[in-house]
Amino acid sequence: MALHYNLSKVYETSSNDAVFAQKILELFVQEVPSEIKKIKEGIKEKDYKKAYTSASKIRPTLDLLGMDLAFEEVNQVMDWANSQGKKKDIVEVYKLLKEHIDSSTKEIKKNHKIK
Repeated sequence: MALHYNLSKVYETSSNDAVFAQKILELFVQEVPSEIKKIKEGIKEKDYKKAYTSASKIRPTLDLLGMDLAFEEVNQVMDWANSQGKKKDIVEVYKLLKEHIDSSTKEIKKNHKIK
């Protein structure tokens, strides 16, 4: 049983298409970790646009995969970027987001045999 993600929205929107679900998971594994790195760079460099752009790219995927905590955290990153907040205000949120993404990626790779 998946602990870090939920495929119910994926199956609901795709009429239970397992091939579509697999493609969504493969895209998640391929693209989301690199966007997380860009968010980190954006925070480190106070490049608000970079952090916002990467966060907004992964936001729909997190919602689709039922990753509620990561979804809320990515919203916080976007809010931080919009308000051009202080770096110290977002660092802990980023750490939690990365932790959730790493856990989900590992679980998805294992459960769905994705390399």
